[in-house]
Amino acid sequence: MTTTAVTTPAAARPAHRNPQVLRWLGAYTASTLGDSVYYLALSWAAVSNGTPAQAGLVMTVSAVPRALLMLAGGVIADRLGPRRVVIASDAVRCLSTLGLAAILFLATPGLWVLAAVALVFGTVDALFLPAVGALPPRIADRDQLARVQGMRGIGYRAGAVLGAPLGGLAVALGGSATAFTVAGVLFALSLPLLSALKLRPLPQEHDEGGGTALRDLADGLRHLRGHRVLGPLMIVILLADLGFVGPLNVGLALLAEQRGWEAAGMGWVLFGFGAGAGAASLLLTVRGRVPRAGAVMGWSMALGALSIGALAFVPQLPFAVLVAGAVGLLAGLNGVLCGALVQTEADPAYLGRVSAVSSLGSLGIAPLSFPLTGAAIGLWGPGPVFVVSAAVCALSGLLALLVPALRKAELPE
Repeated sequence: MTTTAVTTPAAARPAHRNPQVLRWLGAYTASTLGDSVYYLALSWAAVSNGTPAQAGLVMTVSAVPRALLMLAGGVIADRLGPRRVVIASDAVRCLSTLGLAAILFLATPGLWVLAAVALVFGTVDALFLPAVGALPPRIADRDQLARVQGMRGIGYRAGAVLGAPLGGLAVALGGSATAFTVAGVLFALSLPLLSALKLRPLPQEHDEGGGTALRDLADGLRHLRGHRVLGPLMIVILLADLGFVGPLNVGLALLAEQRGWEAAGMGWVLFGFGAGAGAASLLLTVRGRVPRAGAVMGWSMALGALSIGALAFVPQLPFAVLVAGAVGLLAGLNGVLCGALVQTEADPAYLGRVSAVSSLGSLGIAPLSFPLTGAAIGLWGPGPVFVVSAAVCALSGLLALLVPALRKAELPE
């Protein structure tokens, strides 16, 4: 494994005043914005050039390599260094989107071109996500990592909220080609910020080096299995993702249709969720640390599960928006705390692999459950599916509270 950086800050400073953290945050936000614009442009191009079923297939192509290669991406991040991997990933995304924009300006390609680009994105995501999760301990002190995770949450929400209207405006002005150009420019903006990062060297006392990629992966999984906090934390994260991601992405649209809220109503519910999650990220950014982090994480998961179940029994839109705000606040809080615990508990030599496992549920496995979620909603309706989702999320919170090492886990002061 190689370490990309050699510079250690002369004095500790709060994350929001650390130039390295701000560069990383700017690059991450630009990349997230690019992602949002890209996915909107891809969906519009797919719908415009094929049937709804074909468009759905194009949109799900990227999920398969992301799920299959995520763990390998963690090995690569630990071997090559996360900054190199993140820079290479955004460079590939920049070139592929600009290349697709050029093709669309000149011709009308078949859906196979869109599917090929989606496949590239899924592969690159499998490398990017573990690497970007391994960067914070190399740019901030351990006692600032909760604040960094809060800042990351704000950057993610900003990208998700602003990316959709930006992509829609680009499509309205010049079609999918213009939107892909905007996405490519946003990916390009991240590159100089990432290149300017000066990362601190981390201790590599457990890095044996020289082994095969499979051995590195096995070592990372053994590190997780034998860790008193990280092992159960990975199970908690996976359960929470499986219970939460599918119903929110698939079930919410069908719930809005059943209740007569229509697209505008669903937009308000999503706004409530985003506002709550953004408030949780802002809270952690300002506060910097939550006492009894493990216990707070468990209780926030349990209360969040109740809020998810409540969505099935709230027929009026204003109350549904308030409930969605509670879901977002609690989900955002436990998401930031999970991320901070991963950053502080993992051995630096294994951080890419640990980040890969923690991301695998929400970004790799859970999207593959969307067809199953849709089939369940078709059989029983959205209400019962939300109740089952709440039960799975409650189980994750209960597990966090029942495992002593996880319940007592603390973030460094």
